Amino acid sequence: MRVLFLPEVVQQFLELAEILYDKGYLSFKGKAIEYSESLFDEIHSTLPIKVHRKAPDYFNKYGENMLYASFTKNKHTTWYVFFNEYQRSGETVYLIRYMSNNHVIAHHLEIDN
Repeated sequence: MRVLFLPEVVQQFLELAEILYDKGYLSFKGKAIEYSESLFDEIHSTLPIKVHRKAPDYFNKYGENMLYASFTKNKHTTWYVFFNEYQRSGETVYLIRYMSNNHVIAHHLEIDN
């Protein structure tokens, strides 16, 4: 099993700590970096065992026939990871194409914000 991230998703992780710190969501830059790294590690290590759902058509602009899984980081924020699952040489590959959180995309998933 392999979990791969498109370059633009990797860029989101690199920018996430800055955003969390600059907008005051986390008071210390070290905590913001820790949050971003923790999210990345959790996605990388647990995506294959998470419940996968078919992504709504709205997300086809990031890739067709995608699935998504959710990652709850705290009582206010859940991250959604959109990906395709492939079989290559007997190995399952998860290609992550997009990610966002409930504050931005909940209305497209028909979930409560």
